[in-house]
Amino acid sequence: MPLRVVFMGTPDFSVPVLDAITEAGHTIVAAYTRAPKPAGRGMELRRSPVHVRAEALGIPVLTPKTLRNEDEQTAFAGHDADVAVVVAYGLILPKPVLDAPRHCCLNLHASLLPRWRGAAPINRAVMAGDPESGVMVMKMEEGLDTGPVALTARLTIGPDMTAGELHDALSPLGAALMAEALGKIEDGSLAFTPQAEDGLTYASKITNDETRVDWTAGGGGVHNHVRGLSPFPGAWFAADLGKGEERVKLLRTERAEGSGVPGTLLSADGTIACGSGAVRLLTVQRAGSRAMAFADFARGARLAPGFRFG
Repeated sequence: MPLRVVFMGTPDFSVPVLDAITEAGHTIVAAYTRAPKPAGRGMELRRSPVHVRAEALGIPVLTPKTLRNEDEQTAFAGHDADVAVVVAYGLILPKPVLDAPRHCCLNLHASLLPRWRGAAPINRAVMAGDPESGVMVMKMEEGLDTGPVALTARLTIGPDMTAGELHDALSPLGAALMAEALGKIEDGSLAFTPQAEDGLTYASKITNDETRVDWTAGGGGVHNHVRGLSPFPGAWFAADLGKGEERVKLLRTERAEGSGVPGTLLSADGTIACGSGAVRLLTVQRAGSRAMAFADFARGARLAPGFRFG
């Protein structure tokens, strides 16, 4: 028998899961998402990707600022849901909300728990040079991503894969996994296993002060740093390109051979010396400009070997 589902999510990562649940024939009685925020040059209110998709599907959308007050908790319980599905929602679910669905609240988390509990598991996995990642369906508890796991799907992280590419690969993988989990709730076969005690790490939110490239790091570390922040929020370096110092985003690099003073352009192909080894810059983006190949950037900025990036 189809389930009554409350869906809770916000970014585009969540949308394929919403679609998969709908396509599986379940009834989504409400979609919870973050409230519209001012964005763009006109600072007009912009609805979240989940908000837009849910409205297109005819699903009632709710955007509470918090779920900690009694009125919101009563309203949540009033949905008479069999299960809540949570995918990158962005608000903490207090115990009365966690306890409201008939079965449980299921969370789709984009890491191989207990590695990378927290807000930025995709970025952190790539920045750390992890060889694999994945998605897990877990039962939510009051702790941060501490609940027992029901289903897992793994994915290899290629040596040049960016966080954006990993995001795009994990989202449909997670959608299929969550649909499978709901099917198992229907037939009574969904079972949970406690998370392993070893290997716990936390994926803290990316802060502005860690996005600048540190050329004194090893070439592998710089490469992982760049791809782990690409395309958003974007690693960056500073350079005086003729009109004072400006920030330039780094969107794609590759490992390279070479040595020199960290931050020095070693050759016209974009090879930059690091603390040990080197990286080759492939795609960059100046403020207010489109992304471009490093060769085009260097030609426009008239860069030559020996130029120092900050």
